[in-house]
Amino acid sequence: MTADTTILVFGSINMDLVARVETIARPGETVLSPKAESFFGGKGANQAVAAARVAKGTTIDVLMAGAVGNDPFGQSCLDNLARNGVATHLVAVLPEPTGCAFITVDRKGENAITVASGTNMALHAAELTEHAVSPVVLVLQMEVSLEQNLIAARWAKSLGAQIVWNLAPAPTDDQARRIDEIMSVTDVLIVNEHEALVVSGGAGKTGTYGHEDAASFLARTFRLTCVVTAGASGATAFLQDGERIHADAPRIEPLDTTGAGDTFVGVLAAGIAERLPIKAAMERACLAASRTCMALGAQGGMPWREEI
Repeated sequence: MTADTTILVFGSINMDLVARVETIARPGETVLSPKAESFFGGKGANQAVAAARVAKGTTIDVLMAGAVGNDPFGQSCLDNLARNGVATHLVAVLPEPTGCAFITVDRKGENAITVASGTNMALHAAELTEHAVSPVVLVLQMEVSLEQNLIAARWAKSLGAQIVWNLAPAPTDDQARRIDEIMSVTDVLIVNEHEALVVSGGAGKTGTYGHEDAASFLARTFRLTCVVTAGASGATAFLQDGERIHADAPRIEPLDTTGAGDTFVGVLAAGIAERLPIKAAMERACLAASRTCMALGAQGGMPWREEI
């Protein structure tokens, strides 16, 4: 089947090193784990894999624009993307080490993550203009340079693409000062409850308010769709006209929540590329994110199209 729609994911590629623990270590505390396991990760790569799995068999291509090191982790990450149906010709191989994430997962499935960025912070968007790529949807996150994200967004916007920006991890204080700049090139903003508050504060909202007021403020102020994810409570889209659209998440007993948010983003981006109504796209994304929590690793439980 010939592809006629392209989702381009510009972002991070990591190798995740995961240790399961009884409780996540507090500052100054050491906890023991039976073993460490390696999994493929990076918010960009996770979202690309999630999108590619749900787009399998459709006329949608998923491309990854990122960077890995000239090391065993880098080659493994490239091979993994290809196995999942993600095109990798826009992934640069650089002298810096491949990014790594160090993850601890407790008995309840909650996690704590430290990321060593490596090649992810050496990623340059200027190279995108050298390739004959015209994305319908561009997906961004916050594990690569903000400046490079903005360059990629402006370039894709000039080609008529929809910009889906997952503002995670939450913007730093310096990044929050550029919220207006970020929002000006964003069509669909995806944040969790905490990130919604950080972003709205950076956009000038003051006083005491909750994440719903924050999301509604962002949607109205910047004339975009703001989607807030809330774990087991599902997700809610706040539209610029004031309408709110909610999608429930299935009730599950999670094994590992790593990658659930990225699954939601990738599957929602695929829904946007398929031109699904926002509620249907969010419902499918919530289902996929829940299934991801039933297996170890960010990508291990991501469902294929036929599974959802």
